[in-house]
Amino acid sequence: MPSFVYVLATKNPDGRTVTYVGWTLDLDRRLAEHNGKAAGAKTTRGREWSLVYAEKHRTRNSAMRREFVLKNDRKFRARLRDS
Repeated sequence: MPSFVYVLATKNPDGRTVTYVGWTLDLDRRLAEHNGKAAGAKTTRGREWSLVYAEKHRTRNSAMRREFVLKNDRKFRARLRDS
């Protein structure tokens, strides 16, 4: 089953851009959950997020491995914030 790794971005009240990395089987549903009141991850609740990057993977396992890499790739996330 295809899986996706994604990066979301939002602005803090101080104007700085913040990113969040995750994986899912359904990008549209997951983005709606993040932007909803209760179903998003604890760190994403109460903010308006936009999808800034996504990758499609053939398996959940490969998506989870890539999520780990992207979460720890600060240079990549900084480039997304700056663009």
